[in-house]
Amino acid sequence: MNPPDNNQDNAPSLPPPTPPSQQSNSNPNPDPTSNPFSTSISNPSFEQIVSFSAPKKRRRGRSQRTTTTSSFHSLPTNNVRALQQDVGRSKNPGIGDEIITINKEATTEALLALTAGFPADSLTEEEIDFGVVPVVGGIEQVNYILIRNHIISKWRENISSWIAKESFFDSIPKHCISLLDSAYDYLVQHGYINFGISQAVKEKIPVQSSNKPSVVIVGAGLSGLAAARQLLRFGFKVTVLEGRKRPGGRVYTKKMEGNRVEAAADLGGSVLTGTLGNPLGIIARQLGCSLYKVRDKCPLYRVDGKPVDFDLDMKVEGAFNRLLDKASKLRQLMGDVSMDVSLGAALETFRQVYGDATEEMSLFNWHLANLEYANAGLVSKLSLAFWDQDDPYDMGGDHCFLPGGNGRLVHALAENVPILYEKTVQTIRYGADGVKVTAGHQVYEGDMVLCTVPLGVLKNGSIKFVPELPQKKLDCIKRLGFGLLNKVAMLFPIVFWGTDLDTFGHLTEDPANRGEFFLFYSYAQVAGGPLLIALVAGEAAHKFETMPPTDAVTRVLQILRGMYEPQGINVPDPIQTVCTRWGGDPFSFGSYSNVAVGASGDDYDILAESVGDGRLFFAGEATTRRYPATMHGAFVTGLREAANMAQSAKSRGIRKRIDRNPSKNPHVCATLLADLFRDPNLEFGSFSIIFSRRNPDPKSPAILRVTLSEPCKRNEDPTADQYSNKILFQQLQSHFNQQQHIQVYTLLTRQQALDLREVRGGDEKRLHYLCETLGVKLVGRKGLGIGADSVIASIKAERTGRKPALSSSGTKSGILKVKSGALKRKLIRIKGPVPLNQSNNGDSETMKHESLGNGKASEQATMVEAIGSSSTQEESKWLGTGVASSSGGSLHGETLKR
Repeated sequence: MNPPDNNQDNAPSLPPPTPPSQQSNSNPNPDPTSNPFSTSISNPSFEQIVSFSAPKKRRRGRSQRTTTTSSFHSLPTNNVRALQQDVGRSKNPGIGDEIITINKEATTEALLALTAGFPADSLTEEEIDFGVVPVVGGIEQVNYILIRNHIISKWRENISSWIAKESFFDSIPKHCISLLDSAYDYLVQHGYINFGISQAVKEKIPVQSSNKPSVVIVGAGLSGLAAARQLLRFGFKVTVLEGRKRPGGRVYTKKMEGNRVEAAADLGGSVLTGTLGNPLGIIARQLGCSLYKVRDKCPLYRVDGKPVDFDLDMKVEGAFNRLLDKASKLRQLMGDVSMDVSLGAALETFRQVYGDATEEMSLFNWHLANLEYANAGLVSKLSLAFWDQDDPYDMGGDHCFLPGGNGRLVHALAENVPILYEKTVQTIRYGADGVKVTAGHQVYEGDMVLCTVPLGVLKNGSIKFVPELPQKKLDCIKRLGFGLLNKVAMLFPIVFWGTDLDTFGHLTEDPANRGEFFLFYSYAQVAGGPLLIALVAGEAAHKFETMPPTDAVTRVLQILRGMYEPQGINVPDPIQTVCTRWGGDPFSFGSYSNVAVGASGDDYDILAESVGDGRLFFAGEATTRRYPATMHGAFVTGLREAANMAQSAKSRGIRKRIDRNPSKNPHVCATLLADLFRDPNLEFGSFSIIFSRRNPDPKSPAILRVTLSEPCKRNEDPTADQYSNKILFQQLQSHFNQQQHIQVYTLLTRQQALDLREVRGGDEKRLHYLCETLGVKLVGRKGLGIGADSVIASIKAERTGRKPALSSSGTKSGILKVKSGALKRKLIRIKGPVPLNQSNNGDSETMKHESLGNGKASEQATMVEAIGSSSTQEESKWLGTGVASSSGGSLHGETLKR
């Protein structure tokens, strides 16, 4: 027997997501506008996509025996055709004049895009944030979607190739080339096409340039490797620091051998699911590997070794699922209170009330163990409200093994990536000048750092962040659960259990030990030898941490012999065994994340947010609310953060160029400002406001423009004068009378802009509030000062690739044009001039601000004068972290469907 060493090179199994089922309204937070699929490994047929088995997370751990059919109710399969038929072609078409026809396969291509994570007839928030079209909605958006779907479909025809933009010039109408540019650039940057380890992709990695940003990546797991390869292709300088002696993190394939028998054991994530949409499946195909479908057959055995009657098994499973349905209805009735109640408490209450399955408690407890395996957490600690919040995003397709183990994927991804092993990171420092990562006695410097360590490491406080992480991130780290799953891998001389099944289960009498060796995986068909792995979940997984390996193996053999010897089958001693110990592993401190009592899916988004003005980023399975606790979730967050870091570097570069010499070309900034105000974030009355779409911080900077183009109409109300700003109107009266077009500006915070929008009584009272209450002065463009240039540059960088909307039609007055819910990409927050506290004598104060454009602090003064009374203006600081959460493609972890 060979127990693992103290470095724990044995990764835990990450449970794979399962296909989406018809979602009932019992889910507390489904996203009907999002679809649950990611990149497929092949081009599936219409029937494959629209109809397939769809078990929910509750059925993970064991293949589902009752098939349900899920149809995409949100998929308007006739929308594209109808639009093409209803809209005629014009003689001189413009980009938004007609719906284009690329080919006759628009519906099929839409279905393929659906498997890649894109809605059939709308944009993702990530696309909106990237600015793929000038105005959301309309024919131009439809044309963009058609082009996007076509690009994805063409690349799927040959995933080992690098598909060039020029290959679409003949099929895309010339007047839509700008949409082709937008769609192609978006798909490439975010890793939806042209990704992986094919030779064509490798050849696109450029020679590193000295003027490119440098990135330090902490962790060489799937997320770290995905980010590293993508950033290398972007031309970045990359250094990966890994504490272990190998890549892969919680995905590890160990070679077991003895007596001329050998096998490859997946001691970490092992099951690939979602063959209709798994990027790891694409990488497997690029390697020339075929996947092995895990068969549905999964018999259960009692404590005495006798098989469980099939009908009784189905009866108890049905009773168990009914209790889960009752729990789902209960959380609807409870509302927010359900966040403080555990799933286990609800299930136990209903079981006692309805008496379901009480006559077969050992079988009922097996299903609880299966649920704890799927979530890597005790049901007594899982949130009733949100334990299954990721169900709407589950992918479809078979559960598969990769012959030879997932280590083949890991080593292919790690090839030629600069990884430094046995580098345990203790400190990450981040600031305006860059980052410094300390590992032992060495310090690694860079422009940005990506932290991909498991949630367990963050919970343990193994890495010190300087400055400390924001409190909301610390709180979410504390709230989220991080559970435990252990394994016993055994290499036998023969396959005594037979080759007609891939999984079987075992019941226990003690409810506290229900997860002890409750499920066995057979890898004999794919590992190269007679390999059997027993799983330990729930409370038993924690007890297993202190169980001597010899005792663990002895216990497993007792169970196996109790099953097979009554059948006349001899169970030999294993040639080699390996026991995992995840709780004590210093590089994981557990297995994978879950939504604990008090937490929600929002906590995954918060953990994904970048901090430190676009310097510190986070990736890993615990940073995605769509695919947590999965291998594909880890992988896709690496692609997501590579895109975020590239955008951050681009924004910083634009800001540098302006900050180095902001006053040399004021005409450029004036032109930029006019361009940005063609597509304002807020618009009401004569007021227009622009600010960062990706930064929800209420103290972030905004620029207000007031357009005065009509004579001032005298208010008939005799008390109205007391609300008007007389000084301001006296200054502008001559311009009013002459019917001149006047535009004046001011700097304020985003919250102040939102407050201004709520002021009732028309523009006069808004002006009174602006000048009297907030105490700011409306000035011309030059009066904004140098500090406004950084704000303008930042917003411009954020909108890079967007064309200004020439019309604001379709946007309601005073309403945000872009939904500000779960934003998809990070934003650099800018340090700049801020409105100052106004002194009682009406004199202005001067505040210095730091310019981050060149990486060094510089000091500039900006004057802000107040007009009117001596009211006090709120002081605001525009420093903080970018906020975003992204989803992109996807990859899978381990668990079978029930």
